[in-house]
Formats: sequence, C-alpha cells, structure tokens
Amino acid sequence: MNSSFDPATGFFIEVKPRTFPWVNVILFLVTCLSTMIVGALLMADFQGIDLGIMFESLWRHPSTVLNGLPFCITIMAILFSHEMGHYLTCRHYGIDASLPYFIPFPNPVGTMGAFIKIRSPIQDRGSLLEVGVAGPIAGFVVAFFALVISMGHARFVVPNPLESGFSLGEPLIFKAVEYVMGMKPPEGMDVYMHPVSFAAWFGFLATALNLLPAAQLDGGHITYAMFRRYHKWISGGVVITLLPLAIFYWPGWYVWIILLLILKLKHPPTIDDGIPLRPRQIVLGLVGFVLLILCFTPAPFIF
Repeated sequence: MNSSFDPATGFFIEVKPRTFPWVNVILFLVTCLSTMIVGALLMADFQGIDLGIMFESLWRHPSTVLNGLPFCITIMAILFSHEMGHYLTCRHYGIDASLPYFIPFPNPVGTMGAFIKIRSPIQDRGSLLEVGVAGPIAGFVVAFFALVISMGHARFVVPNPLESGFSLGEPLIFKAVEYVMGMKPPEGMDVYMHPVSFAAWFGFLATALNLLPAAQLDGGHITYAMFRRYHKWISGGVVITLLPLAIFYWPGWYVWIILLLILKLKHPPTIDDGIPLRPRQIVLGLVGFVLLILCFTPAPFIF
C-alpha cells in the first residue's frame, strides 16, 4: 500500500491502490437498460400505442427499446449530475468518497436512484454543507432544463373517468414552468407530459426527498451545518410533519418516516464543528431550502 499525508488529521494514512470500478460500471449499464425499457413503454403510451403491442414489439424486435433513449438519457443525467455534485465536492475538500452506485429497479421510472459512499470524516460544517447541497443543485439544474426543453411537446387531454390509474402531483417549479410556457390546461383538461418531462418530474421529486432537513439526508447535512444544536429537534419536527401527509395525502411518506426513525434522527459531528460557516456557505444553505420548497409536493402520486 501507498501512504499519503492527511492535512485534516496531521497523520500519514495508508491508501489502497485503486482498481477498476466494475461494480459501479455494471450497475450503471443495468440501470441504463432498465430506464430505457421504461422509457420505451412511456413513449409508446405517449404516442397512443397499445402497451400489449409494445411489449410484443420489444420481445420480437429488441431494438425497439431505443425509443426509450430520451427518457433514459434524461433521468440518468439527472442522477449522475446529483451524485457527481457530491463526489466532486468531496474531492475538492480531500474527502474520500466512492464513485456513484446506481440502483436499477422495476418501478415506474426503472431505478431507485443512486448514491455515493463517504469513507472518511468530514473536516468541518462548511465542507459538510457544500457536500450536501452540491448534489441537489446539480440535479435540479439538469431537471429544470430538461423540463423546459420537453414541455413544448406536452399536450392537453380530457381525463377519462372510466380509466383507473393515478396522476402526478405538481411541485411549484413545475407549475411555474407550465405557466411561463403557456401550458396551463383549460378547465376540465390535464397536461399529458412527454416522457422527458416525466424524467424531470422524478428529478424534482428526488431533489425534494433528499433535501428533507432530517437525519443524514442531504437536507440533514445542511441543517446540521447551519443549526447543529437544533438538528435533532428539526429532524423530529420533519417526522411529525410527514405523519399527517402520510395519512391524508400519500402513504409513501410512511416509508420515509420509518427510514428517518431507523437513522435515529442523528447526525455525526465533523472533525471540528467549531469552525464557523462562511457567508457563501450560508447562502448555499438557503438555496438548498429554497429548492426544497420549489420541488416538494405533499402528494407526489394521486390515485
């Protein structure tokens, strides 16, 4: 093993030789495939093609899956940007972090997201805040431009009361883009989104979930950095707030309540919590909370 000097601790540490990240690459490729398949089905639905015919087409002509490429590229770009925001900020501050791990999953978007593993302590609250907020900002920017570019392809439709299913709750940023682009639906009609817009919607949802100011979520990092003495109280307040939302709006909030309780609403201290935040870091923290407001919706799925 090689050794390198760690300025945060003042000691030389052993560094394992880097190997090719096979696991990261394989998970990335499998997630590309799963999101491309979902994207092909979403595109078929958007074009009015019967899904049964589309499944048969995928089986007989696998190249049909390429119809899902726009959705795949969009959602993978959002997730990749989010995680690389974390990763590159970690590298900037000398924090040991893994490359992104993508999670393929058979759900309506083809993935459960992505994550990186931080393998060394974080020096101070300022670097913690920047690591926490960099991912959401990067992912939000990509999702925003994807929405603006694709919204022009949306169309208005009259809801069919005989069709069972669900609709999507729209966060403030979605409503604002629809209004500015003149896509506010007439009375009695809904906006039928292009698959790329749906990928952007998922990006905003992922941003909001990550920015919840609790435990060790991205929002939890920001909250600890800015209000460390009150972090656990704020985390508890988030759980209390999510409970009525789970009862009256979306049962999926129960999952997040359980997750936060498993994490015990705590956040580990940095090496030196006494170093004050810089003014630009305080501004970045406030930007994170603004993004939470813009991307949050009480009922992501309305059944």
